[in-house]
Amino acid sequence: MQLVHTLAELRHALRHTQRPAFVATMGNLHAGHLALLEQAKARGDVTVASIFVNRLQFLPHEDFDSYPRTLDDDRAKLEAAGCDVLFAPRERDLYPEPQTFKVQADPALADLLEGEFRPGFFTGVCTVVMKLFQAVFAGKAEGVAMFGKKDYQQWMVVQRMVRQFALPIDVVGIDTLRAADGLALSSRNGYLSAPERAQALQLAQALRRLADDALAAGGPLPENLPALEATAVQALAAHGWQADYLTVRRRADLLTPQAGDGAGSLVALGAARLGQTRLIDNLEL
Repeated sequence: MQLVHTLAELRHALRHTQRPAFVATMGNLHAGHLALLEQAKARGDVTVASIFVNRLQFLPHEDFDSYPRTLDDDRAKLEAAGCDVLFAPRERDLYPEPQTFKVQADPALADLLEGEFRPGFFTGVCTVVMKLFQAVFAGKAEGVAMFGKKDYQQWMVVQRMVRQFALPIDVVGIDTLRAADGLALSSRNGYLSAPERAQALQLAQALRRLADDALAAGGPLPENLPALEATAVQALAAHGWQADYLTVRRRADLLTPQAGDGAGSLVALGAARLGQTRLIDNLEL
């Protein structure tokens, strides 16, 4: 595996490739990231992973400074998994000057859910992803980028960005990888204490109950959903969680379902804080 840090080094490493398959990460890798890489290997002529903790997508009170940076361990995992090129830029490599040009995501999608509770988050995501795409895919006729569906809204935002900018990139969503007990794998799971880890599955369980309740009458009705969602939030709160949202939305646009929307077209999404750790999860219905 080749390790590169600068844009010039990356472009040189990819100069003879035709269809890169790319996995963008912030490092602190787990089996979910490696599953993305495994899926990527069959879709391109070279596999590229990036590790970059992107300051632009963190709010001032969030964990940018404390986010785990484990490059040596991550490098070993990627090499063992068969990655061809690891792009690990320093901040000065990716942002050599203040990033005053930014990509503003469509508010109709990006101001919902995560965007409501983390204002500016998707601007930071879209800006760094666009920059990474320019680095990896510049001069290529086509490429593929793998995204985990655990970050469901992020995957949708990136898909829409690529479509509207007519980028020759196939954005592929890969189902969430879970621990044996069903907890969605996440780099932030490492923040959990042992008792919190034992509780963490409650978020997925709450989403399952919400989904079952919403579908019990054949499909969710807009007038019934607020009460069902409030009940789900209260149930988590009784176990010490602070929920930002637990909700059922349409997969197509993350808007509230309408009468007639049913199984196969919906997704239950949640974000909640357990102690100091904010976790997200979702369940396609």
